Amino acid sequence: MNIELKSQQRPVVSEFPGWQVLVMFFLFLLLISIPVWTHLLPPLSDYVNHLARMKVIATIDKDPNLSKFYQIDWAIIPNLTMDLVVPWFTRFVNVYVAGKIFTVTMFAVISSGVLMLNRVLTKRWSLVPLLVFPLLYNFVFLTGLINYLFGVGIAFWALAGWIALRDRPWPFRFVLSALSVGMLFFCHFSALGVYGMGVMAFEMMRLWDNRNTRPWGPAIAEFVAGGLPFLAAAPLLAASPTMRLVARYEWEPLGKIDGFINVFTVYSDIVAIGMIAVIVAAGSWAVRHRLLSFHPFGWWIAGVGTVVYLALPRVLFDSYMADTRIAVPLVYLMIACINVDLTVQIIRRGFVVMLLVLLAVRMTEVDVSWSDLTEGQNELRASVRQYIPRGSKVFVAYADRASGSDVRDLGLVHAPCIAMIDKSALVTTAFTVLGKQVMHVRPEYHDMVDTEDGTPPSAAQLVLSAVRPSEDEPAFWQRWTEFDYVFVLFTEEEADNPDPDKLTMLYEGDRFQLYKVIKSAPATGAR
Repeated sequence: MNIELKSQQRPVVSEFPGWQVLVMFFLFLLLISIPVWTHLLPPLSDYVNHLARMKVIATIDKDPNLSKFYQIDWAIIPNLTMDLVVPWFTRFVNVYVAGKIFTVTMFAVISSGVLMLNRVLTKRWSLVPLLVFPLLYNFVFLTGLINYLFGVGIAFWALAGWIALRDRPWPFRFVLSALSVGMLFFCHFSALGVYGMGVMAFEMMRLWDNRNTRPWGPAIAEFVAGGLPFLAAAPLLAASPTMRLVARYEWEPLGKIDGFINVFTVYSDIVAIGMIAVIVAAGSWAVRHRLLSFHPFGWWIAGVGTVVYLALPRVLFDSYMADTRIAVPLVYLMIACINVDLTVQIIRRGFVVMLLVLLAVRMTEVDVSWSDLTEGQNELRASVRQYIPRGSKVFVAYADRASGSDVRDLGLVHAPCIAMIDKSALVTTAFTVLGKQVMHVRPEYHDMVDTEDGTPPSAAQLVLSAVRPSEDEPAFWQRWTEFDYVFVLFTEEEADNPDPDKLTMLYEGDRFQLYKVIKSAPATGAR
């Protein structure tokens, strides 16, 4: 049966008004946030490490153990949003809840940014931008890049402001843009790059559209002037200790396609393929019936974004995934450029049903997976609370250094930082890189931790470094016997003690073991 979408065959009513879109927005935000609220620690790779830093920032002045190990050196760093916001939340709630509030707020900022960007592009309210909700869970989120993703949401709002003010006197948008650049710099430098790509793509579109109506000289001058607000970031970067990391970059041409695949894939490939199939099928049907259109800005941002994506190195300013993290906002921007005619009631209802199904499937996938993956985190936290006294020194090692990259390993990678939160401990893997974080280790403990954000040693390397040190090893590997406890992560069930002479097993959990370091008796001699 050929479906003809004509008014005389289908009842046509107006689309959802703004207040109904707002209601649907908050309903979807509530649903997609359920896994975050129902788990003490979302199993995200860097998340608990960041959360530990929040605890130090919030309590270092009144916690003698934390102040013994760490110090806070405030500086101009393009990675500060969480550091400025979450410690303030801890005045009212514990750090675990504060982290959840920030995470859900990040969801809200991203999704509302896509909604507003669609609004200024299409000049009407639509449910189509709510397609972003099932995609808020993606590989970049699972790695725990919370500051960056929060900044992506701010970038969308800033871009929406630039477009909304484009035809008004230039001081309005230039002032707003300069303020946005400053805010985005402190969110994350890559998020500032996303905003820059958006402004460039939009101005290139205008330049092309007006090519036959304006002289090229003034048009090019106006195009170049659009970049002036970005100069506000130059003195900030020049004054930032992050500049010491400028030479740390690494190109990796392989894996570019994975960046876009990881926008849709979380834990189950079947779920990801199913979601993509549903979206493609619905989009194809809408195109066939001339219900779907794509704002020209989408083609320009796709072109600019693809060039930037392909040109970026994998490591930039000593930050991994510099290129692949760009894929997520590019897909979000594509969604913001979609316009679907939902005036026909049956189509509108079908679209809402599709959204709810996609949301339910993704939420169920994440919640079920987290219920399984957080068992290891919960056991590790229980072992910390039971065996590790306050103010202890904790070394982190892997059973195999190749572990930790699989999506199901991410939640355990930095889980030992729970000891910083619950027991004010010194942990070797805490983020303390100069130029990337404001938390650093005090000088007397500088040689006892990883200050370069490297991969922990394997248990075998740890044992070997105690008897045969190597100049190629980080110095802190050789001092592990000076620690109080050792966590060995990603162990097999009933794995052997790597060094029975120096380690006593205290706890074996789901893919980890906790050992107490046996202290050598002090040598005795004549006085």
